[in-house]
Amino acid sequence: MLLEQLRRAADERQARALTRRRRIAHSACAPHQSVGPVDAPSPQPLLTFCSNDYMGLANHPDVVAALAEGARLYGAGSGASHLVSGHSLAHARLEEELARWFAPYIPQARTLYFCTGYMANMAVLTALGTAGATLFCEKLNHASLIDGALLARADVQRYPHCNAAALDALLTASSSPLKLIVTDSVFSMDGDVAPLAELLALAERHDAWIIVDDAHGFGVLGDDGHGVLQALGLNSERLIYIGTLGKAAGVAGAFVAAHETIIEHLVNTARPYIYTTAAPPAVAHALMASLAIIEGEEGRQRRANLNRLIAELRAGLAPLAAAAGWQLGDSATAVQPLIVGDNAVSLALAARLEAEGIRVGAIRPPTVPVGTARLRITLSATHTSADVQRLVGVLADAVPAEAKREAA
Repeated sequence: MLLEQLRRAADERQARALTRRRRIAHSACAPHQSVGPVDAPSPQPLLTFCSNDYMGLANHPDVVAALAEGARLYGAGSGASHLVSGHSLAHARLEEELARWFAPYIPQARTLYFCTGYMANMAVLTALGTAGATLFCEKLNHASLIDGALLARADVQRYPHCNAAALDALLTASSSPLKLIVTDSVFSMDGDVAPLAELLALAERHDAWIIVDDAHGFGVLGDDGHGVLQALGLNSERLIYIGTLGKAAGVAGAFVAAHETIIEHLVNTARPYIYTTAAPPAVAHALMASLAIIEGEEGRQRRANLNRLIAELRAGLAPLAAAAGWQLGDSATAVQPLIVGDNAVSLALAARLEAEGIRVGAIRPPTVPVGTARLRITLSATHTSADVQRLVGVLADAVPAEAKREAA
């Protein structure tokens, strides 16, 4: 019976162009990557625009060397959870460095390192979203924030995307003794940025706290790559900040930065932290090299190049989107959505690009709302102008000639 149900569900997904399949990369994460089956004698070389390695650090020689050095110093694994015996000197040093980064934005800041961003979000929402509390959740929050809210014992209310006025009304009507605003900073499928200054003002007005998931802003935004808090010049003890270290930082894991009292509470109550084996210390050691690059001159140069590429890509895609009846998302970040609407059309476009040696992800429901299937184009600081022009050129060929003439 179970197998029959699952087969029917699989057939339904296939009919709606919603089936997902994994691809196997044979080379390091980089703009040019080889992809193919396990036993492929010659994997296909592809120009990729679908990773979250925004700063191009996943294969940076200094980070790779630091990972190897960390393995020599600390071994391959941690052996236990942080509260048993798995908390190493490498973990402690990483948390201290990140606390230094966030001291200008969060008074009495401490940080706590997690194996993944998903675990960090689950930990914060379940540990703080206790009975009697209310979570005010942005409608387009990442799945990990949604799942954390579902598992929390708090009441959950959702407000429309980037709508501070609607949130204000919900907060005004609430009598909850603990109010927690929960939002992404850069939205992972749209690339736009939450109005965090307005949200923080609401938090202060309504005696609330604000949980910010900066997965797609950390390392990229701000003069020093410190993320959205630096970029917007925010400072408040009401901020509970979650940064991901497997995207722009190029390695793995995540962290929470908050007032020291909140961090101590998470250490003692957050189940995703307490009941899991600590990440390998070598990973934390490698992240120290990554942070040094992000904060230094090389990081500033990489962010400047990334911003140039974003502008170039948008300039090339805007007339194509208008001609084809697509929608180019309103994004100034490394996430550039090209919304085509139909699931099958998005898959066909992705397939056409791959036939030309370019890999871009086709994103469909339930990740995005029905009718908004898209190509999610992501840029890295290690892409080149030639890479961008190649992508634009192949997409231009996909637009019917009649549509291009009408647009002209």
